[in-house]
Amino acid sequence: MRLATLRHGDGTTSAAVVADGIATDVVGAADVGALLADPEWRTRAASADGQQTAIDGLAPENWGAVIPRPGKVVCVGLNYREHILEMGRELPAHPTLFAKFGTAITGPYDDIAIPAHAADQVDWEAELAVVIGERVRDADPAAAAAAIAGYSVLNDISMRDFQNRTVQWMQGKNFEATTPLGPVLVTADEFEPGPSIRCDVNGETMQDGATDDLVFTPADLVAYISAIFTLEPGDVIATGTPGGVGHARTPARYLADGDELVTTIDGIGALRNRIRTR
Repeated sequence: MRLATLRHGDGTTSAAVVADGIATDVVGAADVGALLADPEWRTRAASADGQQTAIDGLAPENWGAVIPRPGKVVCVGLNYREHILEMGRELPAHPTLFAKFGTAITGPYDDIAIPAHAADQVDWEAELAVVIGERVRDADPAAAAAAIAGYSVLNDISMRDFQNRTVQWMQGKNFEATTPLGPVLVTADEFEPGPSIRCDVNGETMQDGATDDLVFTPADLVAYISAIFTLEPGDVIATGTPGGVGHARTPARYLADGDELVTTIDGIGALRNRIRTR
């Protein structure tokens, strides 16, 4: 199944099942995160019978972040094998983790507004997002895999000057409404890592990797993180980014006002965001 969070003209939102060019609302679910909080979410989604909307009739602003208010967003650094090796580094023994607040999340087609004081080194990081579908703690590999509801597309927009002010990255990763997520969640029975992940800036491909080139797989990450704290339905894990980020280029390249950023994972979909400085 493909699940989405849709925005309506009256300011409300709804979870919807997307199939055959139609989005069908799941009655009583305000968004996909709220749907996943119900242990019967699969059954409810499979039997969705609410309002139907043709996909081609939806404007970009009608698509919300697939999980608008995640309780936790756990991000992973240095997780693409080829990228690590090409930098001459050893593969890590443990995942590098940092946190992102839910307020950083924004819609798949929303403009990304960057404050003027943080606009000098704005970078892209295309990522496969793992969405949790059931409460999980101290999971073994099988339980960890079973706890994954599905996958989505995320771009961990990073303000590198803020990020590198200290050894702690949080301040460069949490500017409000700068992390697009969506446009859909594809359930784990219909997607597994392997397809291409790409990031294009103004039509030029900057990142191009394979989503199975991970040192730590999604199940590895769920197991590792759940040994530290409980993961809840709707929590998001950003699994890392392949090579090609702007900060690592010679010379470095950053996003500027008006740039169009397209982040694609084959089999899931694409984010399309415009950078706006303010």
